[in-house]
Amino acid sequence: MSAEATDAQRETVRSIVGDARIAMLTTLDADGALVSRPMGVQATEEDADLWFFADAHAHTAGEVAHDARANAAFSTSSSWLSVSGRLAVVRDLDAIREHWGPSAEAWFPDGPETPGVVLLRLHAETAEYWDAPGGRLVTAVSLVRAKVTGKRFEGGENETVGL
Repeated sequence: MSAEATDAQRETVRSIVGDARIAMLTTLDADGALVSRPMGVQATEEDADLWFFADAHAHTAGEVAHDARANAAFSTSSSWLSVSGRLAVVRDLDAIREHWGPSAEAWFPDGPETPGVVLLRLHAETAEYWDAPGGRLVTAVSLVRAKVTGKRFEGGENETVGL
């Protein structure tokens, strides 16, 4: 079991999500197969719960009915993040309006009242992140240094935390 996240660790999770903005959201289909698709994050809660817009008739929303377990994976130039938890389909119009923005409008041009528009809320249970300050160049230099010196690569901070 992962240790409960500190405020700083939750902030690291939120920061990586904010930098990446697009997740590869993985769900389980009716046969138990893993299915991943890119999804734009609409909001990140203080506790690291994530919000996505979806079409109620799309596979993603339907898969939640079979098995709510899900994972959202993120990557930036210097950080990687995996958030695991359970998805819930939210049909609340007030919540849809609260999270509405230009990216949602691109998919649902009729606005928050578009028939079939729903929110998916990933109730985050755990997160694992790798944060390599300095970006790809510093990571590359560190990899070369490890190879030359024969010492283990120290690629930045890696934590698994309970949310």
